Parts: sequence; C-alpha cells; structure tokens
Amino acid sequence: MKISTFLDRSSIIAKPGFNRWLVPPAALAIHLSIGEIYAYSVFNKPMTQLIGITESTPEDWSLVQVGYIFSIAIVVLGASAALFGKWLERVGPRKAMFVAAICFGSGFLVSSIGIELHNIWIVYFGQGILGGIGLGIGYISPVSTLIKWFPDKPGLATGLAIMGFGGGAMVAAPFGVSLMDYFKSATSVGLMETFIVMGIAYFILMMFGMWLVRIPAKDWKPKGFDPEKEAGKKKSAMISTHHVDANTAIKTPQFYLLFVVLLVNVSAGIGVLGQASVMIQEMFSASVVGSNAAVTAASAAGFVGLLSLFNMGGRFAWSSLSDRIGRKNTYSVFFLLGILLYCLIPTLGHMANIVLFILAFSIIISMYGGGFATIPAYLRDMFGTFEVGAIHGRLLLAWSLAAVIGPQLVNNIRAYQIDTLGMPKAEAYSTTMYILAGLLVIGLVCNLLVKPVHEKYHLKQ
Repeated sequence: MKISTFLDRSSIIAKPGFNRWLVPPAALAIHLSIGEIYAYSVFNKPMTQLIGITESTPEDWSLVQVGYIFSIAIVVLGASAALFGKWLERVGPRKAMFVAAICFGSGFLVSSIGIELHNIWIVYFGQGILGGIGLGIGYISPVSTLIKWFPDKPGLATGLAIMGFGGGAMVAAPFGVSLMDYFKSATSVGLMETFIVMGIAYFILMMFGMWLVRIPAKDWKPKGFDPEKEAGKKKSAMISTHHVDANTAIKTPQFYLLFVVLLVNVSAGIGVLGQASVMIQEMFSASVVGSNAAVTAASAAGFVGLLSLFNMGGRFAWSSLSDRIGRKNTYSVFFLLGILLYCLIPTLGHMANIVLFILAFSIIISMYGGGFATIPAYLRDMFGTFEVGAIHGRLLLAWSLAAVIGPQLVNNIRAYQIDTLGMPKAEAYSTTMYILAGLLVIGLVCNLLVKPVHEKYHLKQ
C-alpha cells in the first residue's frame, strides 16, 4: 500500500460493527506524547546551567530566556491549530497525526543541536516552532475525531481525548529527569542526549496512534441515540441540534465570549504550571523551611508529576461532570473556586504548609485541565459538530495569547521583585497570584453572558 493511500481519509472510515472504544487509545497515544510540554519546567534549571553545570554562570541562559521556549511552543500550538483546523477536517486525522509526529519528534532533535552549540535560537526553532506545530495539529485531531464518535457523551469524549495531554507530564517529568541523570557527567547536564532519546520515543508512540485511529461513516450514530430527544432533555444546558460552520462561528458573540473564558482560565493555570518546579523549590527552600524540609529538584519533579496526574484526572472528571450539569455551570465552578484558591496560595506559602499548598495547587490544576477538556464540548453545544475541529482550532488562539500572558507575567514580575526590589525568592509570587485571581473574575463574567447562538447563524440544511 502506498503511503499516500494509507494516510488518505477514505482508508480510515470504520466498517460496520467497529467498536468506537478502540479510538480513545489512539487519542491517548498522541496526547500523552505532546503532553510532554507540561513537564518542560524540569528542563528549565538544567538549561540555565549548561556551561556552569552545577550552577548558573554569566554565560548561561537566564530563566526568562528559557521560559520563552514554553511560551513560543504554546503560541505556535494555537496558531497552527487555527491555521490547519479546516485542513484537518478535509484530510482526516491519520494524515494530521502523521504530520504532527514528524514535527514534534524532529523538534527534539533540532533542539539537541541547539543545546550542543549553546544557541538558544535553534532551541526556539526546534521546541518552539517545529514542536509547536506538532502540538497544534496533534492536539485537535483526536478531539475532533472523538466528538464525532461520541455525540451522546461529548464531555466524556473530549475528556478522553485531552486527558492524555494533561497526563503527559506524569510520564515526561520522571522520564526526562532519569535520562538527564543517566547521561550527565562532569562536563554535561545530559540534555542533548535526553532530547534525542525523547524525540525518537515520542515519534514512535505517535505513529502508533496514527495507525490505530478510525473515523465514523457518514450519518453514523450510536445505537438508540436521538439528537433531537437528547437536546430536548437538556434545554437548560443550551445544547443545539443545529450546525454552524467555522467561518460563520467567528462572527458570533458566543465565540468571543468563550475565547475570553478560555484565555483567562488558561492564563491563570499556565502561568503557575510552567514554573511549578522552580516555584515550589523557591517557596519551600532551605532558607525558608530548613534544610531537612526543603524541596529538592527530585521532589519538585515529583510535584510536577503529581500536578500532571490532577491535570489528567481533572480533564476526564470535570468534562464528564459537564455532561450532567452543563458546560456553563462547570466553568462557573472553575472561576469561583479558582478565585478563592489563587488568593489562598500566598498565605499557604507564608505558613510553610506544604500539604495544603500542594492540595490547593492540585485542585487548581485539575480545573485548568478540566477547562481544556470541557471547552470542545461547549463549542459542540453552541455550534454543532459540522466543523467543530476547525472552530476548536481557531479558539485555541486564546491558548496562544495565554502562553504569553501567563508565564511571562509570572516570570517577569518574579524577576522584577527579586532583582529590582530585592525581595526574597519565596515571597516573589504573592502579587502574581492576586493578579491571576483578578483575571478569573473577568472569565466568570464572560461565562455568565453566554447565550444560545441565534438562528441566523445556523447552517442551512
């Protein structure tokens, strides 16, 4: 079979009797791979010590410089998802997953060259541009596919698809740390070799997902499922039986309200998640809690892995709950509870109560992940399934903006308070937490303003 035929949309149409529960593993293979980006903070400190090895030197990259890698990758994720969304709907998920695997895997290999040459621009191109394209295309293809397979359980479907993305760090954090420990030496932190191994490993896993994926035949629906009857039972949840195409969707007020809802929810979560490893080490350092209770780099990696577990579990649990209580109510919970917890984080840090600190962060990150998993189902409720993948891709531009707002807000305010004001590192996050809580207030208002899409925007049958 020719590769072009193998990748063609027509070759992956499921035959009668196909078990739709075979598709979620394909989505998990892709999202567990690209979810590695959530563990990127474990590479931040080693990247600032490539020359000094045991500590940073003036010739090493700064934490702010390294922080741009994560931001660029997420910006490109959103841009590529928006750009290639309609292409994905046309060519099908297998071809899209193939392109995503090539881009994401090669991003690691290119970055390994940048590490060896100590050229951060090469790393920006590898992990940021190439890896970001792989992230964007890889992210939306399983989501669009599973929504079509599970019209009766859209929240569950998006949770299944996006759960792996949140759980990627649970695998990548210890995987990356173990590889660096294996390859490090007196003259190297082991990053170059680590990136090569990870690039190859993730490419293979993504190719497995590409091989496994299938799409439903036209007009297929689950046995006993009646869209009209289902929508009638859940009128309060604003589930539409009509469809809106991607070009028309961006003309509706609902699209932009949901854009802001996603933007502020992600900005708040991604701002702390991108620096989770460094943050817990600084807030619970030896100078603050004593050497016996200080959080080490290995413990911080475990913290990142724990957050990944809640990120992953939250995506499934919250999105599944949204099938029962509605997407709008689910997001209201995210914002109200999130405001409370972000305001509590500084207090818990000052109390040196690491148990409550970790618990609060775990809940925050579960809602952050839940927001990602719930938003595609929210879009499906508003705009139907016709081009939900393309609409979702365009909405992910909010994620791109959030990747700039969140991490850079945390990084630059932290740097200003430490370098200019002389504030202790452990106290440098308080102002940022209150600002992020303020963003959630804006999201809450926008979510409360969401109403059903006017019939003038509906696709004519």
